Amino acid sequence: MLFINVIMKKKGYFTKLEIGIWVSSVALILTSFLIFDRSNYLNMIASLIGTTSLILCAKGNPLGQVLIIIFAALYAYISWEIRYYSELITYAFMTLPMAIFSLVSWLKNPFEKGKAEVRVNNLTKKEIVFSFFLSGIVTIIFYFILKALNTASLMVSTISIFTSFLAGYYTFRRSELLALAYGFNDIVLIVLWTIATISSIEYLSIVICFAVFLVNDTYTFINWRKMKKRQAEIK
Repeated sequence: MLFINVIMKKKGYFTKLEIGIWVSSVALILTSFLIFDRSNYLNMIASLIGTTSLILCAKGNPLGQVLIIIFAALYAYISWEIRYYSELITYAFMTLPMAIFSLVSWLKNPFEKGKAEVRVNNLTKKEIVFSFFLSGIVTIIFYFILKALNTASLMVSTISIFTSFLAGYYTFRRSELLALAYGFNDIVLIVLWTIATISSIEYLSIVICFAVFLVNDTYTFINWRKMKKRQAEIK
């Protein structure tokens, strides 16, 4: 409903390409659910909310962060059911709170007053190096936690911690690098849920969900680069 309201109130807000990406994403998610699942409606709802949040985040719209908060809560519960504790910990204790912090950051840093577009930040090389260092420290700590919890697919799950934290950091810092980090995280999650699909075909819908996310994150990176250039020229 929130997504529909945005379209209704701001005619022309989304380009034809963006609408096409969203419609195609929704159609693919629904089709995969009807073919491979038909029972886990929570997976479907989470996927739809997730893909909608991504097209809004691609525009730098803070509303996207609101939907990510909801998606993170749902995805954490889904991960708990299958014992993917890395994903549970990542989304419940990292992605969700960082999305809240990012929402505040985006609202405080609009490109123009009253405009639903965040100002893209320019990170220094020093901060980028620091972000990798910090993500590495967090990953090492959580590796031992995940190992103690007997987490399924431990190594892949650990890598997911690294990419998720890095993506959350860049989102909070309003950098276009968020899309690259999330893109790598999508690839990791495609591998993770493909492993789960071996035991139950119903999880194939989640694999397709993250494949859709990868397409969306690729577009996000391209669009944020354009946003950054446009904002710099106006500035």
